[in-house]
Amino acid sequence: MKSNTVSKPKNEISSVESITTVPTHNWDLAVLEKQHWIKSIFLRNSKSKYPVKLLRYWFTFHLIQQEYKRLGRPLKVCEIGVDRGQMLKFMKDSGFDQYVEWIAVDVIIQPELKTVGYTHVVQANAEADDFILTRKYDVIITLHFLEHLFQPEKFVKQLRNCLTDEGVLIGGFPVTPNCFEAWWEDRLRAKAKPFGHVSVFSPTRVRKMASKAGMDTEFLSGAFLMRKSDSFIENSKRWIKFNLWFGSKFPSVGGEIYWKLRKSAKVIKLHPVLFCMGLSELALVEV
Repeated sequence: MKSNTVSKPKNEISSVESITTVPTHNWDLAVLEKQHWIKSIFLRNSKSKYPVKLLRYWFTFHLIQQEYKRLGRPLKVCEIGVDRGQMLKFMKDSGFDQYVEWIAVDVIIQPELKTVGYTHVVQANAEADDFILTRKYDVIITLHFLEHLFQPEKFVKQLRNCLTDEGVLIGGFPVTPNCFEAWWEDRLRAKAKPFGHVSVFSPTRVRKMASKAGMDTEFLSGAFLMRKSDSFIENSKRWIKFNLWFGSKFPSVGGEIYWKLRKSAKVIKLHPVLFCMGLSELALVEV
């Protein structure tokens, strides 16, 4: 996939590409074994080594690590929809602390957020007309969040303006094949409760959403074929690797998809007045 990254020395490029091209089923799984706090609040069997339910944080962890290695400096991160702070706790328990700030944004502020270690906690409703992020971030996380919005495409387009040059939006949610997307969304919205799921996504919708927002879909993968939560089978590395392999091959069929959208270096628009100029005066205008 073509990238809009700024040119870098060959040794730096090769080191980053060696990370991004490794199949997801060969990514490091050891960090899942360190998540004792998250397992204690998220699972009935907190002794599971490789719980599929924690893959949402595992994918995001690796995608954030890629950005840190690409930029070579601590990150500015904003996380929208944080629940009890599981994502940041996952990062810390995995040994990652390479960020200068990590902002939490949520409509409900859970008491656990005070102890997780966010640099700032903001209470806000993302669907409110006056919602705004006042700063730009290297990474914005919307993990299992966009499916709760009635207009996720509009929100993603808004978030693009809150990213640094070539910053990334990382997220994930349940997945549905494209052919059933509209039907399932209508059913969800007909019976949705407050803060429930109201939007349905296929890989096709994710790519279209990125394109409409002026972003590139740099990474997209399914997570699993089958989730056997709290089962002994979640102690098997082969089981988790099979699920990851299946998700990467058939992202529409598995239970969830995870993705990274990169802010395009330039969104180009040709204004009508340009066609009245001579060729020597013709310019591309960044908007």
